[in-house]
Amino acid sequence: MQRVLFLLITLVWFTAPKAQSISDAAKNFVASLDASQKPLTLFPFDSEERFNFHYFPIDDRKGLPLDKMSESQKTLAMKMLSSCLADNTVKKINDIIQLENILKVLENRKADDHFRDPGKYHVAIFGVPGEKNIWGWRFEGHHVSFHFSAQDNSLVAGTPGFLGSNPAIVPSGAEKGKEILKDEKELALKLLKSFSAEQAKKAVILSDAPDDIVTRIDRKAMIKDPGGITYSEMTDAQRENFLALIRLYVTRYKKDFADNMLKEITDAGLDKLQFAWAGHTETGIGHPHYYRIVGPTLIIEYDNTQNNANHVHTVVRDLLHDYGGDQLLDHYKKGHHHK
Repeated sequence: MQRVLFLLITLVWFTAPKAQSISDAAKNFVASLDASQKPLTLFPFDSEERFNFHYFPIDDRKGLPLDKMSESQKTLAMKMLSSCLADNTVKKINDIIQLENILKVLENRKADDHFRDPGKYHVAIFGVPGEKNIWGWRFEGHHVSFHFSAQDNSLVAGTPGFLGSNPAIVPSGAEKGKEILKDEKELALKLLKSFSAEQAKKAVILSDAPDDIVTRIDRKAMIKDPGGITYSEMTDAQRENFLALIRLYVTRYKKDFADNMLKEITDAGLDKLQFAWAGHTETGIGHPHYYRIVGPTLIIEYDNTQNNANHVHTVVRDLLHDYGGDQLLDHYKKGHHHK
């Protein structure tokens, strides 16, 4: 049943039209809900639930799970993702969902054990989707968590945005060697290896990597002393590599939204961006490592330490607009653009 569910989700991804506004995609999903599904899915925009963020398996995750959706509703859920995220990001999400089946085999779980389950990815909608409304939604399950906020039919916030992969590299079976977050590793390693000995002393801040992303699931993302090497201390070639790494994460989102985020990063000052590495300076299984990028407007983290360094966590936190930002919530509470 789980394998069939994944195949259906994959079929949805390859057949779903991509050109649809964020509000239309959400309204179509809401219209498909029956009386029993609505209480599981719909929450006020100012609900505290909107700030819940869990990228690990939990039993009481809120929202409507894939395994309680009809096939047409799964199609509509994938269209919602495609209205906010780049095509290759939606592909990565489907690949990560498939890993639940692989993990179940690797962990020797019984057929009736649903701890690893590709049906346990949930959609929650906050507020009333509409072209002139303030509203948001979340897609979340094991190793996938994206929090979106919209205003005037435009995506205005998309973080926390989390993707993880366990295993990072599939060790056996038909998918042996598959590495979903390979680019995130290789671009950072390329930058690290380009540093001189003096630069590396600044960039490598710890010999042991932290056991997870430092920001965890904190409502307010913060790293007080990020350390590392700054953009201004890099050569021109290194700066281009550094910016390519940042773009890799930011362009997980649709182009217009990603362009706005990149502009905010630039306007805040590229020279204020810092890159820090911890742990082994070689990668691969048995070599735990971590890096982060911190600037005035964002934090990006990558951690591969668990399961003998074969378990990746990555996150993007927009320090200006995380969870939609305080200004958007204040605007909502004053009664603007929600009905």
